[in-house]
Amino acid sequence: MNKDLIAIFEYLEREKGIKRDLVVKAIEEALIAAGRKGTQWMNNIQVKIDAKTGNISTVAEKEIVEEVEYPAEEILLEEARLLDPNCQVGDWIDVDVQPADFGRIAAQVARQMISQKLKGAERDVIYEEYRHRIGELISGTVRRITKGHTLIIDLGKVEGILPGRFYPKTEKYHVGEKVLALLQDVQDTENGGAEVILSRSHPEFVSALFAQEVPEIHDGTIQIKKIVRDAGFRTKMAVSSTDLKVDPVGACVGVRGSRVKNIIRELNNEKIDVIPYSADPFVLLKSSFSPSEIHKADFDEEENTISLIIADEDYPSILGKKGNNVRLTSELVGVRVEVHKMSEHQKELTILRRQIALSEDPELDKPLEKINDVNQLVVDTIVSSGLDTPRKLLKTAPQEVAKLADISLEMADKLLEQVKNQFAHKLDQGI
Repeated sequence: MNKDLIAIFEYLEREKGIKRDLVVKAIEEALIAAGRKGTQWMNNIQVKIDAKTGNISTVAEKEIVEEVEYPAEEILLEEARLLDPNCQVGDWIDVDVQPADFGRIAAQVARQMISQKLKGAERDVIYEEYRHRIGELISGTVRRITKGHTLIIDLGKVEGILPGRFYPKTEKYHVGEKVLALLQDVQDTENGGAEVILSRSHPEFVSALFAQEVPEIHDGTIQIKKIVRDAGFRTKMAVSSTDLKVDPVGACVGVRGSRVKNIIRELNNEKIDVIPYSADPFVLLKSSFSPSEIHKADFDEEENTISLIIADEDYPSILGKKGNNVRLTSELVGVRVEVHKMSEHQKELTILRRQIALSEDPELDKPLEKINDVNQLVVDTIVSSGLDTPRKLLKTAPQEVAKLADISLEMADKLLEQVKNQFAHKLDQGI
C-alpha cells in the first residue's frame, strides 16, 4: 500500500473538499504526460492508480521486433520473451514502467500538471460551495496578514481574502482572531485557481447584519430601500414596511435599542442612522438630519442641488465628522446638499436688503399697504410703528422689526424676505 499517496488523498478530501477520484485522475493524466516526456519516449503508456490502496500500475504497449528503430513503440524479441516466452515478432506486449524511470524532465512535467489539475479541482470546489452564497455573512479566523494589510482568512476548506481596502481603517486584526465578513465575490486567479473575496466595508455588510438581527427584514415585512456608508464612521439606512402595523425604524432599533446595539458592537461603535424611507427627497432629507431643524431649503433643479439654512448651533452635527453626515445624506437623497449657517445667511440677506434699499426705484418710497403671505394685522402694526415704506423696512434689522411690531424673529425674517423678493429681480436687471 502506498501510504503517502493515501495520506494525500485523505488530506485533499478532508481539508480542500476535492473528491478522491478527481485527484486519482489528475495524477494518472500527469504520469501519462510525464511518461511521454521521459527518456524512454513511451507514447502508448497507460497508468492506473488504485484509489483504495494507492498502488500505481504503469504499462507501455510496445510492438515486438527483431531490430528496434523506434524505442518509444518497439521492443526486441529477446527482451519481450523474458516477459512472455510465447510471444512472436509482430505481437504487441505490455511493458511495466516505473514512474522513477521517467527522468527529471518528466518528473517536473508531472508536478506541474498535478498542481494545475488540483488547482482546477479546488477552484471547482470553491465555486460549487461559495458562488451561491454571495451576499451572505461568513466567519473565519485570521491565518496570516500579507502586504497591504490584506487578511488571509481560514474558512475551513478554503482561504478567503479580505483586502485592506475592504475593511475600515479603524479596525486592526491579529493572527488567530475571529472575523465576520460579507462574502462579496468569487474570482478566478491568474494561476488557474479561485479565491473568495470578503468585505467588511461594503454597505451590504450592514444590510446583512440587520437581516440577521431583525426577523422582519428576513421575512420581507421590512425592506431596506437604500443604504449608504462611510465604513468605520457612519451608516445611513432608509427603511419601509409592507405592514402598516409595523414601525420599520422601531423594529430595526429594537426595544431600548437592543437590536441595533448588537450591530453597532460588531461594527466597532460605528454610528448608524435608521430613518423612514420617503420617495419625497425633501422629507427624506429632513428625516436624515433629524432632530436638527432646517429653517429654509432651496432646490436648484438645474444643478440638482439643495441649499439648506440651519441654526449655527446645529451646524457641527448636521455637517458630521469630516462632513460625512452631509455627504452620506447627499448619496441617500440623490441630490447634492449644501449647508449654510443662519448667521452667514443673515449677513448675506442684510447686504442684499441694503443694496435694494439704496437703489433708486421709486416704488420703494410708496406707502406700504400689504406684504404677500403676511397677515394684514401684522402689516398694519409695522406701518404704525413708522416703517411705512418698503425702503424703510428694508433698512431695518430683523431684530428691530420684531421688537417694533411685537412679533417673533421668524415672522420678521419672513416679511423682510417677502419684501426683498419683490424688489430683488429689479436689482438683478439693473433697474
